[in-house]
Amino acid sequence: MVSKLITVAVIGAALYGQEAKPVIDNDRVTVWDVTVSSVVGNPGPRDREVVVMFLTGANAGTAYFGPKEQERLRQVPIGTRELLIELKDHAVPPLENKTGYPLAFPRPHVKKVLENDRVIVWSYRWNPGEPTPMHFHDKDVVVVYLEPTALTSTTPDGAKTLNEYKAFDIRFN
Repeated sequence: MVSKLITVAVIGAALYGQEAKPVIDNDRVTVWDVTVSSVVGNPGPRDREVVVMFLTGANAGTAYFGPKEQERLRQVPIGTRELLIELKDHAVPPLENKTGYPLAFPRPHVKKVLENDRVIVWSYRWNPGEPTPMHFHDKDVVVVYLEPTALTSTTPDGAKTLNEYKAFDIRFN
């Protein structure tokens, strides 16, 4: 079966309509949660680098990096859900790890999806009853949960917090 494809711009209010708002907007990133539903015109080259994470459809689990000045048009099946992350020019070097804990990534059960000099995209699945070793996040992180998830976080002093997430919840850490 051939999927119906449309041409769609990847960033900006022209794609989502004037009332559209990003899910996250801070000094590091602007994050949009988008389901492709219509054809739009060519808004021209983008003014920021962007990471597109495909959440559903034939490309689910893959990611794409779009450099600045690249034309924004590409073919995407109608109904595809994407996470679009605009990278702002507020780069922060990795934090120094003074904890002695290993870095958060790589770790068991993780797959590197995309890497360049600006981003690393990891795909990770938690396994019930299998704790993740204590670790240190040295970089900014945008997380999207693809299914309902309940995770218990443990601090170095042993305090535990249950965190419950719905499918497609998005967080910036």
